[in-house]
Amino acid sequence: MLFSSVKFYAVRFLAAAQNPTYFLFSEELAMNISYDSYRIFYYAAKYKSFSQAAAALYSNQPNVTRTIHRLEAELCCPLFSRSPQGVKLTPEGEKLYAHIAAAFAEIEAGEDELRADQSLQSGVVHIAASGLALRGCLLRVLAQYRKVYPHVRICLTNHTTPNGLAAVQNGLADFAILAEGASVPDSLTAQKIDEIQEIPICGPAFLELTEEPVSLKRLADYPIISLTEGTSSHDFYAELFLRHGLSFSPDVEVETTAQVPPVVQSDLGVGFVPREMLYGTPEASGIYPIMLEEPIPARSVFLFQRKTQPLSIAAKKLRQMLLEDAPQESGK
Repeated sequence: MLFSSVKFYAVRFLAAAQNPTYFLFSEELAMNISYDSYRIFYYAAKYKSFSQAAAALYSNQPNVTRTIHRLEAELCCPLFSRSPQGVKLTPEGEKLYAHIAAAFAEIEAGEDELRADQSLQSGVVHIAASGLALRGCLLRVLAQYRKVYPHVRICLTNHTTPNGLAAVQNGLADFAILAEGASVPDSLTAQKIDEIQEIPICGPAFLELTEEPVSLKRLADYPIISLTEGTSSHDFYAELFLRHGLSFSPDVEVETTAQVPPVVQSDLGVGFVPREMLYGTPEASGIYPIMLEEPIPARSVFLFQRKTQPLSIAAKKLRQMLLEDAPQESGK
């Protein structure tokens, strides 16, 4: 018999658009049997009835019987034994059914996952974001997204702008929410979704800066806290100081925007943060806002995405919500 004389190397389903095909590879022969034949066999074996299989497949019993006979001829062995009481699997049929049932279980599991993703009852979104971007619309939109789609997982990683762009390029993130400043690779698109206003802040040691509006020139006489060189924030303030004829030489450099407030609280210098980062009263937080004679220009935040990377349904929906929340202005 076939199962005693042939060594199986692989059994798999290939979902082709026109004719899904099941391939059975052996040392002695190669068979090309249609997926539909195995589907009919699966239901006939599952229900142990040709008529019930026909009903489940919206077919008819003669078609099921004809397909089973053809399959048995192609496999060179009987798969069912017939009796007045019905049909039952032969030993060869039992062996085949064990493999076919496992394959169909995997197919059905895949279909279930796709249906869950389409209804956003599951899924995952990977977002690379800078500390500055987190203080803008991103967290607000994520809160709205979670209320509507609570079963979608959100993986949010903190990056500088160059590293965030690299994460999208390398496929580690669906998209990135980052401040402008870095050179954008040709492989990415950029759409503006927000503007963020930053202000200078200081600790109790520099309270004289909070008594009246001060110039950027006066601020430059104090220790400056900045993000590290190469970040969009560092580039932004270097250019801002240069436009005012000032050199930009930070005394303290940190990796993320979130590190600026605690460094300021320790009286190590003057830092710059989004206004949204300030909570409570200055006396309670130990962080005091400084008013400039000329406000710092608003910084634009963009959604970066690979041009050739298709998004999952969950990621597409979040992207749509971010763009709908964006100010009505043409993208970059």
